[in-house]
Amino acid sequence: MRQPFGKLLLFGATGDLSQRMLIPSLYGLHADGLLPQDLTITGTARSTLSDAEFRDFAAKALDTHLPEDRKDAGAIAAFLDRLQYQQLDASDLGGYAALAEKLGDISNGLAIFLSTAPKFFEPTIKGLASAGLAGSNVRIGLEKPLGTDLPTSREINDAVASVFPEERTFRIDHYLGKETVQNILALRFGNSLFEPIWNAAGIDHVQITVSETVGLEGRAGYYDEVGALRDMVQNHILQLLALIAMEPPARFDGTSIRDEKVKVLRSLRPIAGREAGDLTVTGQYTGGASTGKIVAGYAEELGKDSRAETFVAIKAHVDNWRWQGVPFYLRTGKRMTERRSEIVVQFKPVPHSIFAERGGVLQSNTLIIRIQPEEYVRLLVMAKEPGLDREGVRLREVPLNLSLEHEFAGTRRRIAYERLLLDLLEGDPTLFVRRDEVEAQWTWIDAIRAGWETADVKPKPYAAGTWGPSAAIALTERDGVTWNE
Repeated sequence: MRQPFGKLLLFGATGDLSQRMLIPSLYGLHADGLLPQDLTITGTARSTLSDAEFRDFAAKALDTHLPEDRKDAGAIAAFLDRLQYQQLDASDLGGYAALAEKLGDISNGLAIFLSTAPKFFEPTIKGLASAGLAGSNVRIGLEKPLGTDLPTSREINDAVASVFPEERTFRIDHYLGKETVQNILALRFGNSLFEPIWNAAGIDHVQITVSETVGLEGRAGYYDEVGALRDMVQNHILQLLALIAMEPPARFDGTSIRDEKVKVLRSLRPIAGREAGDLTVTGQYTGGASTGKIVAGYAEELGKDSRAETFVAIKAHVDNWRWQGVPFYLRTGKRMTERRSEIVVQFKPVPHSIFAERGGVLQSNTLIIRIQPEEYVRLLVMAKEPGLDREGVRLREVPLNLSLEHEFAGTRRRIAYERLLLDLLEGDPTLFVRRDEVEAQWTWIDAIRAGWETADVKPKPYAAGTWGPSAAIALTERDGVTWNE
C-alpha cells in the first residue's frame, strides 16, 4: 500500500463536476476513514470566494448530491474543516505564487486534479512549474477533454510532459473507476469458464452501447464543437472495447494492463475514406418524447442548424489473431429510449443441435455486462421447460444473474471518482490512461472524421426517445445481427 500524499489541489473547484462528483466523492472517502488525517483540500477557480464561502458552497453540494443515509452532521463538519480556497485566473502566471502560499508546505506530497478547457492546459502547467508546484513529490490528474484531435492532444501532452513525467501523470476516464468495468477483468481472468472461448472461435460479435436520455444540458457550446464521436467513443467506449478485447496481462498492475490495452487500440482496423460512410452511422435528434416529456430537437436547443452528431454507430474490427473476423458494434447517443451502458458478448451457436428433430430451438448464449444504471452480469443459457415432452422438447432461454447490488448488498456502492481520487492520492496508475493509449484512440477517431468529410456524411434525423436513426439498425441487420434493446 502506497502512502497517500498529504495535500490535494482541485482546479475547477466551483464547477459542475466538483459539485456533483468530486466533493461528494472526497466526503465519502473522508467519512470512511480513507483519507490521511492531515490531508488538506484546496479548491481553486476564477470565482472570488473566501475559505468560509467555499465551505458553504461544498456544504450545499453535499446536501444536494449525497444520499440521505450518508449525511452525518459530524462527519460533514469535520470534512469541511479540511477545505480551503484560493482564487486563480489560470491564464495569469502572476497568480500562482499566491496559490503556492495558500497550499503551504507540500513536502508530504501534492496531488493535483486538473479540469480545464484545452486552451488553459499549457498556461496552467507553466504556472504550476513557476510556483514550485511541479516537483518530484507532485503528481497531476488530468480530466478530459485532452484535445479535440491527435495534434491538439499531443500539444497538451507535450505541455504536461515538459514538467510532469509520465509516471506522475494520471489521465482520467471515469468509466475505468466503475465497479462493473473492473469486473470485466475479474470475469475474464478470474474464471476458467470464459477465456478458452473468448476469441473468434467462440464469439460471433460484441456490442457496446452507451445511451443517454439527456440533451445538451447546458453543454451546448462544448458539445456542438465535439459531437458524440469525440465526446464518448474516443474515450469511454474505446476503453471498454480494449478491456473486452485485450490479451491476458502478466499481472494486475498499471504497466501490464495498459500494455495490453494499447495493443488492442493499435490493432483497430482503420475506417478511412469513403468506407466511413459504409461502416458508421451518424444521427441528430429531433423533437419527440423522452422519459415521458415532450422535448425539443437538437437544433432548437442549440438555436441554430448544426452538423454535429448526437448519435454515432460504428462497425469496428480488431485485426489480430484473437479477434479476426469478429465485428464490434459500437453506438452512443443522446435523447435515446433509455439511459444504459452495457457490453453484450454474443457467442457462436453450438456446432450441432441434438434437439432439432424433437422441435427444440436453440438460441446462442449471450453475456450481458450492464454498467449503468443497474450493475449486473447476466449470462443467457438454454434450459428445458418442465413437461413430459409428448409434443416435442421445449427449450427456453433463461438468465443466470450476478447482480452486484444483490450479491454485495452489504457493501456500499461507490462513485467512480472515489476510487480514482484515492488512487491519485496513493499514486496507483492502473485505472488511468497512458499517453500512448490516448494517441492510439485519437488516430482511429481522426481517420473516421476525415472519412466523414470525404464521404460528405451528414447526421440522419431521429426522434428523441428512440434508439437512433433507422440506418443504425441496417448497420447490424445486414450482418444478421440485432441490437440488444
